[in-house]
Amino acid sequence: MPDSENIELFENKKIRTAWDNEKEEWYFSIVDVILVLTDQLDYDHAKNYWKVLKHRLIKEGNESVTSCNQLKLKSPKDGKRYKTDVADTEQLLRIIQSVPSKKAEPFKMWLAQVGRERIEETIDPELSIDRAVETYQKKGYSEEWIHQRVLSIRVRNELTAEWQKRGVQQGAEYAILTDEITKAWSGMSTRKYKNFKGLKKENLRDNMSTTELILNMLAETATREISESEEPETFDESKSIAGRGGKIAGDARKSIEAQTGKSVITSKNAVQLNEVVVKTIEDVSDKNE
Repeated sequence: MPDSENIELFENKKIRTAWDNEKEEWYFSIVDVILVLTDQLDYDHAKNYWKVLKHRLIKEGNESVTSCNQLKLKSPKDGKRYKTDVADTEQLLRIIQSVPSKKAEPFKMWLAQVGRERIEETIDPELSIDRAVETYQKKGYSEEWIHQRVLSIRVRNELTAEWQKRGVQQGAEYAILTDEITKAWSGMSTRKYKNFKGLKKENLRDNMSTTELILNMLAETATREISESEEPETFDESKSIAGRGGKIAGDARKSIEAQTGKSVITSKNAVQLNEVVVKTIEDVSDKNE
């Protein structure tokens, strides 16, 4: 299991990646890279292309292929985890040489940039926060929302560090506990919550209002605090704690709704929420002219 997984974008196309802290190395999904380089229209075609290319390279004795690893990564088709051929930067550069593509050189430059940024962030974690802030600013989020979102990332990292300490497995078990927390505070499973906002693969937190983010942080903070206090030894114990932590934020949500007479949970996603922010700024600007 990689230490962390991420989606990197090359020309707005998603490439699944995994970072190994011990080796300080990126691993890239080879099929995703093939999809980009060959302009294949769908994942299955790229998969078949890689299958044929891999067979040819192995016959030629290409060591970059024979030493490739496999990691369980989320499928872009159904979201489930499957063993996926991955390559580190050096291996990938060798594979790229065997793929005729006008995008080969731009991709090599992108590859070097991704690797450099990740190593810089390992040395100085604040850089990752700075880059996140810059990304959210470009997407039009308000400064207040960005502040809460960055704080929510810290809260989430503290919770997952606690889970790791209690033997919770990254991946499926993290997802189960997160779902327990979400259901307890919002009244919906993570999937139902995303459906409510009209989301598919987008990050749910990136599509929350400021109040939703704050309540989610309260739920995760309460879960961590209880876990640190009780030191659970089994997954079932951690699951129970996740529900109790989420309920604390759920009670806060109900209290707010009782006082305001309206639901805290909004069906608006990031695009709609940002439209409200932009309109407010424009209205203020018009009044000042």
